[in-house]
Amino acid sequence: MTVVSSITSKDAIALEDKYGAHNYHPLPVVLHRGDGVYVWDVDDKRYYDFLSAYSAVNQGHCHPKIVNAMIKQAQTLTLTSRAFHNDVLGKFEKYASETFGFDKLLPMNTGAEAVETALKVCRKWAYEKKGIAENKAQIVVCENNFHGRTTTIISFSNDPVARENFGPYTNGFIKIEYNNLQALQEVLENDTNIAGFLVEPIQGEAGVYVPSEGYLKKAKALCEKHNVLFIADEVQTGIARTGRLLAVDHEDVKPDILILGKALSGGAYPVSAVLADDAIMGVIRPGNHGSTFGGNPIAAAVAMAALEVVKDENLAKNAMELGEIFRDELNKFIPTSSLVSKVRGKGLLNAILINDTEDSSTAWDICMALMENGLLAKPTHGNIIRFAPPLVMTKPQLMDCISIITTTLKQFEK
Repeated sequence: MTVVSSITSKDAIALEDKYGAHNYHPLPVVLHRGDGVYVWDVDDKRYYDFLSAYSAVNQGHCHPKIVNAMIKQAQTLTLTSRAFHNDVLGKFEKYASETFGFDKLLPMNTGAEAVETALKVCRKWAYEKKGIAENKAQIVVCENNFHGRTTTIISFSNDPVARENFGPYTNGFIKIEYNNLQALQEVLENDTNIAGFLVEPIQGEAGVYVPSEGYLKKAKALCEKHNVLFIADEVQTGIARTGRLLAVDHEDVKPDILILGKALSGGAYPVSAVLADDAIMGVIRPGNHGSTFGGNPIAAAVAMAALEVVKDENLAKNAMELGEIFRDELNKFIPTSSLVSKVRGKGLLNAILINDTEDSSTAWDICMALMENGLLAKPTHGNIIRFAPPLVMTKPQLMDCISIITTTLKQFEK
């Protein structure tokens, strides 16, 4: 094979191991370029990317429209901070607000920052608009959630790996079972200090757990009844990933607060945002919240290009159609398998459940074999493998990937 980089895989991994904090456990592959649905390692071996940087690269790797927007803006003006206006931010705020149907957008950089922003907005609204006594506001969250890894966010996580030995934790959160309307109803009826309900339309990190049909719509109705803000974390599920522009669109739900990140930039640059109408976002005034890089010109230009790609290339429609094919084909395979018990998902956010315990290495070993066979995916929660390719994938490419997946799985049949 032609070596296209001056560093070997072994040396690159050794450098990270020696000089980098060990806060990730990646597959032993060293990537150096990407294009569309493909990535190449330093030995120029090509792989299908079936993780898409946790759905950040929905528009495909190095999409020329997004990259060109970034280069053009980077050569003009990169950063002003919010101490001054720039000539791109307002255009982005208008474009995104109109695209998603909200009055206002608050720009940030990462998904976790956007979640933190939404929590602050919700609490301030609760004190200034709903009339909850100061420091008494509670936000309802779901068990097995994943909203990031800041100190506040892990305070309402029940993942011991993310949570242990990072206390003391932040108060003000009530955990209930996901996909349980009765639990939500009870907490809303019995506590007048509830400010908001923070929920993932599909729990991605938990293993692509899709709630029952109607759950989101009924949850939103309960929130409206009790004057509680419905906060949708669409950092992973948004931007066409599930076959609609937003996952909540499957049930025609408009959140009170919408959280976006990841594919908002097509994976080219850290961009996130919180959107809400004036009655909610109006509680934020100068000095209440900010970010030096939030809303910078490059981020604004890149995000507009990324959203235009989603629209112009009909990526939501493609995700819907290919997702149905993926699940149909896997459901044909599952009855012949003693290894895979289920496939679930929406659009091109899917997962298979491996018939083994969470503490087994089976799912990891399968992902290692998939890597050898030219497809990159990662397990989550031990015995679940998530599949989320770029939404620019074609049907022939998808069928090739399904063949790789099923052939690899057959190697592990007992």
